[in-house]
This record gives sequence, structure tokens and C-alpha cells, in this order.
Amino acid sequence: MFTGMPEMASYPKALLKYEFVDNDQESYFIYHINETILTAMFLMEVSGQVKGVAWLESAQDWVPFFAVPKAQCSVYFVCGSFAMCTENTFTFCSCLRGFNKQYEGNWLYGNPRGGCTRKAKLQCGANSSRNTEIDGFYTLSIANLPDKASTSSIVAASADACKQACLNNCSCVAYFYDDSCSLWYGDLINLVSPDGSTGHVIYVRLAASEFFSGSTKTGKPLAVWALTGGAILIAIIVIAGVLLVPMKKIYNKRNKIEGCLVVFSFRYLRTVTKNFSEILGRGSFGSVYKGILPDGTLVAVKKLDGLSQEQSMKMLVYEYMPNGSLDRNIFASTPVELSWNVRFQIALGVAKGLSYLHEGCRSCIIHCDIKPENVLLDASFKPKIADFGLAKLVGRDFSRVLTTMRGTVGYLAPEWISGTAITPKADVFSYGMLLFEIMSGKRNSAWHQQKMEFFPVLVATRLQEGGDIKALFDSEIMQDANLHEVGRACKVACWCIQDDENTRPAMGEIVQILEGLLDIDLPPVPSYLQVLADRSKFSSYEAS
Repeated sequence: MFTGMPEMASYPKALLKYEFVDNDQESYFIYHINETILTAMFLMEVSGQVKGVAWLESAQDWVPFFAVPKAQCSVYFVCGSFAMCTENTFTFCSCLRGFNKQYEGNWLYGNPRGGCTRKAKLQCGANSSRNTEIDGFYTLSIANLPDKASTSSIVAASADACKQACLNNCSCVAYFYDDSCSLWYGDLINLVSPDGSTGHVIYVRLAASEFFSGSTKTGKPLAVWALTGGAILIAIIVIAGVLLVPMKKIYNKRNKIEGCLVVFSFRYLRTVTKNFSEILGRGSFGSVYKGILPDGTLVAVKKLDGLSQEQSMKMLVYEYMPNGSLDRNIFASTPVELSWNVRFQIALGVAKGLSYLHEGCRSCIIHCDIKPENVLLDASFKPKIADFGLAKLVGRDFSRVLTTMRGTVGYLAPEWISGTAITPKADVFSYGMLLFEIMSGKRNSAWHQQKMEFFPVLVATRLQEGGDIKALFDSEIMQDANLHEVGRACKVACWCIQDDENTRPAMGEIVQILEGLLDIDLPPVPSYLQVLADRSKFSSYEAS
């Protein structure tokens, strides 16, 4: 296999076989597919990425199993002209200093290939009579030198001579000096932010007006950032304190280890669960049993399956959640009558939990499977996010992760299906679908089965038309509902399920919107879900 393609090792040899031939006459690579088991194909997207997809019969769709290049910034011209591509940001592309987004290039719709344009026109030549308006240069650190299609090398004895040569040429936009002088003309493309200490430094030409003193302008933002950073730090400390409170209940000096985790012996857990006699449920990685600690604290003990080859039994001990999972409360044949206030607090609690995972942890955690079954409720119906079996840990220096499709159909973001490397915005999409179900008390899929209009699309359409949103929901749920909260929740849910991940809000913003601290515009009807709804409607009519 190739070291840069770990996906090659994730599929059984019965499905895919690889062969690499390298000799004096030829060098090529072959992959063989067992056609009776798997149908696959390779395709190149307009973005420049090559993707391998396989037909999944159960999903009736093409499912990606790898994509190259994995790094978005490796795609040629991905950000257009005079823009920097940075892998560790959600939007990837940003304009260089002295440039603005060129909106006719569809930046608003998540397509930055139109690039950026200058804020101020360059002065041609360095011998201008108005010396105060001579162009200047600013230092730009980049991973690799820009595309060389529009560059030339000249003889220059020093960096100053190289700079002067660029000023003397009206078409020169940047220079680089390292014993030899390189000049760039026209547009700068394929600029990538450096990773760590590696990289190069080039000098980008800007109009003189871009170098005016900004001391009076920069003081305020620095103060704002300082205040914001302090607030974030306080918030993280508070959240961490809240999360660690339950662990104090099962504190044991003998078994306590660094990090406030508690270690139990198998014999001890077998005793507190009465030999694992009372089963609470089954998860994706094992069965869960009820236990009672000597001090009366209730716990849930999960025995992990598939670990019999190891010498010790692996278990996880959780805080016991007496009201079970959210789906059992709202989707049961005799569902629990939850008021709007309780439903809204559940929705807000889940949003705060995801905000902590995405933005509060040292490393960003993408849950990958947000759904009612993975939201547990305590005695006061306060929610806790559970089942991190599919979660992905993403370092702060890398905000995207490419992985095979995971999660649950009905809550999967479009990027899972297209094979794009995912971000925390995949969880945001799932949260939006979950929020619709919390508000309506019905599964989104149930609207298909009842041959009714797809509920998320129905809500988005009603918002656009300015109709009565409350009328879409069960009258008992809406009986004492706060209409402002209902409106905010509906708008949040519709923004969360937008096709383009860049238009979806972050979970931290969602918390503020739900709490009424931020306002949000009316969302458009998601075209992705409209197509699915129309396709499902056509299929149901055809079947009938």
C-alpha cells in the first residue's frame, strides 16, 4: 500500500486487491474489484479532487471511500487570485492584506475561486513625481512559493536591488530574494499558509495608501480580543467545573488517578451491578447495566463487546440518567408529555454540549452521530450527549478530517455523501435535524411515511412566506409555548441544515441565538433537502 493512502488498508482483500508494477519498461498501479460484491468508480470533481466511491445497496447511493488530495489547499487554484488557503480554518480561503473578496466569484455561496481584488490601484513605476504615493511591500509567509507560470528570474546583487526591479515594472506584484531574484507578474495563485516553522517569505506589492499608520485603529480590536479571550477562559473553567461535579459523587481515594477519572475493579463492578442483572439497554459497542455504589449513587456500567482477546474486561462507568434516551421520551407509542419549556431546555442543553466539544475542549471533537438515541436525560430532563463510539478527535491545527461515511441516515450532512472532508459543521447539520424532531415530537422520516410534505422543508418554506409557524406543531406542545423561542428555534434548525457548511452557524453562535443574545436572518429553503423530499414523494406516489 501507499503510506499516504491509509484507506487502502481499511477494506478487506476480498473486496479490493492492489498491484504495483515497477520495472525498466513501465511503472503503473492496478486495483482489482470483486464485481460480485462491490461496484466502485473513480471520478474527478470540479474542485480538482479525485474521489473513489462505492455503491451501497442499503443506502441506494454512492458512498466515498477515499479522496485525493486530502488537503483542500492542495487543489489547484482553490482560492482564486490573491487569496491565502489555510487548512486549519472552516472557510479555508481569505484575502491577502490590501485585497477584498470578489463577490461575483460566488464567495457568498461557498465558492471562493473568483479570488480577491485590490482595494487601491498600484502606482506604476518607482520614479513617480509624487514620492508619497510610491508603492510599498509587505512580508508574507507562505508554505511554498506561488505558481511559477508568471514569474521570471533576474540578476540582482541584493534584496534592495530585487525590490527596485519589481517597482520598475508596472506588472510586478511580488518579489522573492534568496541569492537570486524572482519576480511575479499578474495574479498570485496557490498561496498556502505555512505549517509551523517551514515555509518561505515573499514581498507583496501594495499601494502606498495601504501602509498608513493604523495605531489608532488597532488598539480597540486588541482590547476586544483580550476581553473575549478572558470570557472564553472563564466559560471553559465554569463548564469544566460543571462537568466534573458528577465525578465527585463516585470519588474514591484509593482508586482516584490524575485527571479526576476513577478506576474500578471488575469484582467491584460485578457487585454494584448485582452480577450485571439489570440491563438498561444496548449501545453500538456493548450492553449497559444499572449499578448502585455503596453511598447510594446510581451508575450505568457499559461492558464493551469485542474485547475478549484481551486479558482484562473493559468497562465504562457513567452517571445514571433516570429518564433514559430522548427518543424513548418523544417517539414511544405512549410518549412522555414534554412541555415546550422542557423541549426547549433540552435543545439548548444539547447545543451547549456540542459547543463545548467543538470549541471548549483542548482538541476539537466531532461527535459524528448526533441523534435522539444519543441524548440522555437526567431526573430533571437535563440532556447529556452520549455514545462517542464514532467521534473523531481533531487537533486545533487541523480542522477537517476525511473519513468513511458514518452516523445515522436521516441525520447525515450532505458532505458525508459527497466525500468531502468533514468539519464540526457536520454535527451542526445533525443538530438541526434533531431540533426539528424535538420541536415536533415526530421523526423527520415519519412525514415521508405518512405521505406528507417533508417537515424541515415545510418549516423553512413557512418561514419564508411569513406564515404561522405555530400551526405546524402539535397544539398540545405549543399550548404554553414562548412564540419568540419557537421562532428562534425554527430559524436555527433551518440554518443548521443548509447545503453549504460555510453558511451553517457554529454551535457557540447557536447557543447565543437560542438564548436571545444574537439575532439571525430568515434562512433559505435548503435545496438539498428539497430534492430529497421531492424524490421521496415521487417514490411514494410511484409505489402507491
